[in-house]
Amino acid sequence: MKQTVAVIGVGFVGRAHVDALRRLGIPIRGILGSSKERGAESSQALGLEKSYASLEELAADPDITAVHICTPNHVHFEQASKLMRAGKHVLCEKPLAMDSRESEMLLQIARETKCVGGVAYNLRYYPLCQQARSMIQKGEIGEPHTAHGSFLQDWLLHPTDWNWRLEQNLGGELRAVSDIGTHSMDLLMWLTGKKIVEVCADLATVIPVRRKPRGRVETFKKADESGYDEMPMITDDYATMLLHFQNGMRGVVTVSQVSAGHKAKLGFGIDGSTGSLWWNAEDPNVMWIGRRDTANGSMLKDPALMSPEARPYAVYPGGHTEGYPDTFMQLFRDFYEYIDTGDFSAPRKFPTFQTGHDEMLLCDAILKSSQTKSWQQVQWD
Repeated sequence: MKQTVAVIGVGFVGRAHVDALRRLGIPIRGILGSSKERGAESSQALGLEKSYASLEELAADPDITAVHICTPNHVHFEQASKLMRAGKHVLCEKPLAMDSRESEMLLQIARETKCVGGVAYNLRYYPLCQQARSMIQKGEIGEPHTAHGSFLQDWLLHPTDWNWRLEQNLGGELRAVSDIGTHSMDLLMWLTGKKIVEVCADLATVIPVRRKPRGRVETFKKADESGYDEMPMITDDYATMLLHFQNGMRGVVTVSQVSAGHKAKLGFGIDGSTGSLWWNAEDPNVMWIGRRDTANGSMLKDPALMSPEARPYAVYPGGHTEGYPDTFMQLFRDFYEYIDTGDFSAPRKFPTFQTGHDEMLLCDAILKSSQTKSWQQVQWD
């Protein structure tokens, strides 16, 4: 790898990015935190060379060729646009922007600056997700006709649970849909090669009033005992979307951040004319394969048994589990190998800014469908 990178954001996902980059041997020059003091503390804790005092200082660093953005949604546009105009490649956490207007502008800036933009739809990179896509493309379950997706969590189950994503001005008009629903919809479209063309969405705010702590709260961590303020909620805790795909395929996706006991149950089922594939991320090294006329089976993650296309995405031999941290590493490997080739006209295997923009267009249709209680076409560019 020929790149030297920086990371913006030092919370849960920022540290996951740092870990994956280190496993690939990609040099990390420094980080930018939410404040100068927090950045300096995190830089020291992570053993990094530098802590940047501002976005402007980072953008001006000539040694940095690429930046990972792991910050709240509302600053993605400002950070990505400034960095690309400074000639940096950008890998941004999802969602790419607050809305499709911003994501479209980022696409245009990427074209103008000839910078490479990627979005961290990393959950494609579980080895058995890669295997499922290969099997579907090869017709091993026949023609897909039905897609089932879900992403269930419980980390916002209680009224006392709090995170910046709950604030509409920081996270956007959609919450569960844009935060985890886009993962599920991206996975279904990527697996089947079919875009969603029409949606009918039912969204709910299950907990109408939450208690916002007066102290700082990191993602997936409990608040301290510094007191709280009651805050009315309007963004979605739960959503179910009926989906029409290209070529007549039907589907449904349910997402929830208030489903007790489910920590990160991203799951998919693809039903085809001759077979079915079912998988979920809480048991990521097993995929169920369904048949009508022969016995069903379960495929264990094992590179020796996987297709040639999927095999490179399994690092360890069969019987050695791979999980969430490995998905970042595999995505980043695709991203940086592409940049290192220097041929930016070549097909891109990783999720791109176009992928991120497509998910914003889907969110537009879902929000409108929920508001009008009607089917809405996705307005693809």
